Amino acid sequence: MSVNAYILIQADVGTAADVANQVGALDSVITAEVAMGPYDVIARVESPTMDELGQVVVNAVQAIAGVERTLLCPIVNI
Repeated sequence: MSVNAYILIQADVGTAADVANQVGALDSVITAEVAMGPYDVIARVESPTMDELGQVVVNAVQAIAGVERTLLCPIVNI
């Protein structure tokens, strides 16, 4: 069973579109869209495990130029 999550991304001024394009190109990313509000990009991701999600996907997003801060929000099905 896979783990799904949203990654909320704050980007440097003027970089949101570039960040969204680069995030969207990552293997585990389902969608990455520019948003208005406190976060500039919202990405939906899927990963085989929570460990891989945290260690691989989030680290890859944080390594992208222009990414200032991220917030991981795992999706919980109740």
